[in-house]
Amino acid sequence: MPEPGYTADEMMTIAAARLVRNGAVCFVGIGLPSAAANLARLTHAPDAVLIYESGTIGAKPTVLPLSIGDGELAETADAVVSVTEMFTYWLQGGRIDVGFLGAAQIDRFANINTTVVGEYRKPKVRLPGAGGAPEIAASCGEVLITLRHSPRAFCERLDFVTSAGHLSGGDSRAALHVRGRGPTAVITELGVLTPDPETRELVLTGLHPGISCEQAVAATGWPLLTAAAVATTPPPSADELRVLRDLHARTARAHTGA
Repeated sequence: MPEPGYTADEMMTIAAARLVRNGAVCFVGIGLPSAAANLARLTHAPDAVLIYESGTIGAKPTVLPLSIGDGELAETADAVVSVTEMFTYWLQGGRIDVGFLGAAQIDRFANINTTVVGEYRKPKVRLPGAGGAPEIAASCGEVLITLRHSPRAFCERLDFVTSAGHLSGGDSRAALHVRGRGPTAVITELGVLTPDPETRELVLTGLHPGISCEQAVAATGWPLLTAAAVATTPPPSADELRVLRDLHARTARAHTGA
């Protein structure tokens, strides 16, 4: 459980935000990735350039967008380009440093599923789908992934591979001559997983305060590897919590009309 004074989701969002460096060009997904990227912009990374799939470049939303088509993104962006230009010139042209994605399921090599749970033709759950995630996963300099940690989400075998992480591990991604390095960190409410430099299998390298290795292992659908020395995430600072809570409060007021 998290330490007193903040929630598990707040710890996850703040830990993810800290990985966005100042000045980075960041392709942002909706939901947890958007909260983390905007928290970074409002704290330690004011010069980060946030890009959304709808073509907004340098978006500075005052509230978190409901979707990539939220008018808040276009109204606060430095520029708005066509989706075609966004993907062909900016993304596939290698001009984006980091992609920030969510997932419904993830496997040990950080491949992600956002398509279906269950058999494809008769799924138990129909998920939102791919959107631009496959291209983001392939072409950004690196990819950060954030999702909640459970055996249902961290699967031995994905029901559907929507976006490629490190494929079957080792040099399988490099063999396809994909531009980007792929996922470099997976951030959950329990800790941080990073790929092994050689096998590319995810390894538990960080735990949030109050979380044990046993909890992370139990929440993973495969035998999770742990680093020889697992770091402890610094707890949220008062400033990080204040900015994040203010952002969520503004968003709630804006979306409820209060």
